[in-house]
Amino acid sequence: MSPFRHASITLTKPLTRTKPLFSPHLSRPFTSYTSSPSNPLQIYHSTSLNPYLNLSIEHHLLTKSHPDSTLLFLYRNAPSVVIGRNQNPWLETNLSALRAGLPSPSPSSDAGGGGAGEEVNLVRRRSGGGAVFHDAGNANWSVICPSAVFDRDRHAAMVVRALEKLGVRGARVNERHDIVQDVSSSSEGREGNNTFKVSGSAYKLTRLRSLHHGTCLLCSPNLGRISPLLRSPAEAYIKSRGVESVRSPVRNVGVGYEEFVDVVAEEFEEMYGEVPGGSVAVGSNALEIEAVRKGVDELQSPEWIYGQTPQFTFSTVPSDADPRPRPALPSYLPENLELSFTVRHGQIQDAKVSGLRYRESPDGLSQDQAISKAIVGRTLHEIRDWHAALEEASLVSLESDHVGKWLDGLFGVGRN
Repeated sequence: MSPFRHASITLTKPLTRTKPLFSPHLSRPFTSYTSSPSNPLQIYHSTSLNPYLNLSIEHHLLTKSHPDSTLLFLYRNAPSVVIGRNQNPWLETNLSALRAGLPSPSPSSDAGGGGAGEEVNLVRRRSGGGAVFHDAGNANWSVICPSAVFDRDRHAAMVVRALEKLGVRGARVNERHDIVQDVSSSSEGREGNNTFKVSGSAYKLTRLRSLHHGTCLLCSPNLGRISPLLRSPAEAYIKSRGVESVRSPVRNVGVGYEEFVDVVAEEFEEMYGEVPGGSVAVGSNALEIEAVRKGVDELQSPEWIYGQTPQFTFSTVPSDADPRPRPALPSYLPENLELSFTVRHGQIQDAKVSGLRYRESPDGLSQDQAISKAIVGRTLHEIRDWHAALEEASLVSLESDHVGKWLDGLFGVGRN
């Protein structure tokens, strides 16, 4: 097999033996090809770094491919935090840190550092699982197959074999169906063995088709920056019905993207048989397909990113439903401040505010009750300035903007 039969050397260089299925203003052949029973095995790779587009192409392949076919899709994304279908972005991420962005480790870096101040995308995928960080030093692989033959470990083991071919030692599939790497003390320069997560998995299962997609940390320059992005300042105050992520130590496996995708494709062919013509390049031309274009629009919409969040409660004090002890509030906040509200589909359903301080008020309790009533029905992600929201709901001015600024920080909003 010729080198780099499946992988592109750069984002602009065409692949060896790649089938060009797209032509200008012609989207139908792509769907026709993937849905044809004459193409039982297919491999695709994306030339785009757009996470919303790549996930929409993936979904199109899931829904339009022939029910008896087996597909491999390989791609990578610009810096992004991708949360699961049933997760809470206010709980899983630090939204302020995402907006602040990731500076490039060096001007010459091409591994996805993100440029100084470039905002990190927030993406809610259509599959389950936990929150993960993507950049161009991280590969994404997806296998779509008939549900009747789906197995949660089979394709993760395929990736492990590819890593072994590339000289990566100690990789294995663990009991959570993730790929981890066991690293000996000699290679890490310290005593004891250590286990690091190098690939996470998520799934979407339908009656006829099953999707298993995963990541693989190859050569990301941002490992030291991942943890702050995935730690919410509001975590101690939120009780959610959604799925919470399981945090694990991570590391790069130390291989390049092009060699990784090429060997993964080889392993796929060893499992299922050779794919005539190699991999198919897909990218921005997929936007000519209406379903893909609508998918991108949906994934980028606040209604999907925030409005699909399962019901959760925010409270600064313990309750019967959430008896966890809360951290002490900052000293600059009112001593007896209590805030709680329930959010469903992004909208505040009920609220209780007490202990705010006002510049003038004959009855602070009445003002608290008025604010509590006024914020019910507000859409949480549309509140861009909490002090302004509280002031708007009150008949008199607050003593200071400290409470608003504190809430801005917790919920990742700004006043710019």
